[in-house]
Amino acid sequence: MSAKTGMTENNKSPHDPTNSKLGTRNSELETRTLYPATPDPAPRDPGTQNSELRTQNLELAPRNSKLRTRNSELRTRNSELAPRTPLLQIHHVTKQFSNHLALDKVSVDIPENSIYGLLGPNGAGKTTLIRIINCITAPDSGEVLLNGKKLSSDDVRHIGYLPEERGLYKKMKVGEQALFLAQLKGMTKHDALKALKYWFEKFEIQSWWNKKVEELSKGMAQKVQFITTILHQPKLLIFDEPFSGFDPVNVDLLKREIIGLKDKGATIIFSTHNMASVEELCDHISLINKAKIVLQGNVDSIRASYATGTYRVVAKSKLNEEPFSVIERKENHHGFEYVLKTNPEETNNSLLSNIMAQSEVFAFEEILPTMNDVFIQTVTSKTQQS
Repeated sequence: MSAKTGMTENNKSPHDPTNSKLGTRNSELETRTLYPATPDPAPRDPGTQNSELRTQNLELAPRNSKLRTRNSELRTRNSELAPRTPLLQIHHVTKQFSNHLALDKVSVDIPENSIYGLLGPNGAGKTTLIRIINCITAPDSGEVLLNGKKLSSDDVRHIGYLPEERGLYKKMKVGEQALFLAQLKGMTKHDALKALKYWFEKFEIQSWWNKKVEELSKGMAQKVQFITTILHQPKLLIFDEPFSGFDPVNVDLLKREIIGLKDKGATIIFSTHNMASVEELCDHISLINKAKIVLQGNVDSIRASYATGTYRVVAKSKLNEEPFSVIERKENHHGFEYVLKTNPEETNNSLLSNIMAQSEVFAFEEILPTMNDVFIQTVTSKTQQS
């Protein structure tokens, strides 16, 4: 008998709680006992809330900078290691719907224990590929392997999928629905309740346990669905636009949880249009455009390959600009800051030597294009070629 639930671990209802009054009543007893209903806190002054949110956002800025630095260091360290065995292998997958070719001989290897970005404009084929990985639809040709074996419907329980279109039952209570979904993934009632208690307390959402889903905001419901996606500790996680509907504080929270899941061994497919998040989180990416893979590889290597020979320099003294191609200049308390572009025949070492001949140099760094720049340039050029 569980001290918290007042029930035996094996007391499982065989009925779907959405279709059975008895199942619903039993589930209500379980969830009500795990987290007794508490009155909603008194409404807070909007001015105070806005002030707190501004303060939280200011605090996030240095933390996000550290997050980007940490992940860049991890990516560099990982790229120096031997290539990891792919957990998921997609070989020459083609899928056609009537007269629309959704995927055209797509091949992707997703390394184990990595965060892999699946990118592309709307209608490119990303969702179709995700549906194939989840065995929702089958490819016309090609194959998908998980751990070296052909993917089957039995493997779906080892996959956690957070779709862009959220899918919680609005009339069910949060706790009973989370428990129900966990058991569908093969968890025992005891293990599910224990894991749910941990995550609800970690996200500080215990008071939502007895609320109906329809009472939650979009962001609140998404947080619940994130928990139900990762609860059974799947080998492979697929997040499709996981940050939509979240404020900056909760986006930061989820990013840290996603990195934590990777640190614990998970392999993650991350589909998004937010290229800044791709730079922060992803080790590798595949960019799909018009049903085909048009760009693939390590994030840092891709950005470096699109470099334009542009550098940021902070010098102690004002430079004679005549030898350089100056894009931008400004003076600040650090000294004289320039954005320079190298000539085609000039290397970064020769540029730095020429600058140091004129002044002491406080900072010298190459300005790499963002993933947003890379995305736009690649998609635009491929579209023009076709």
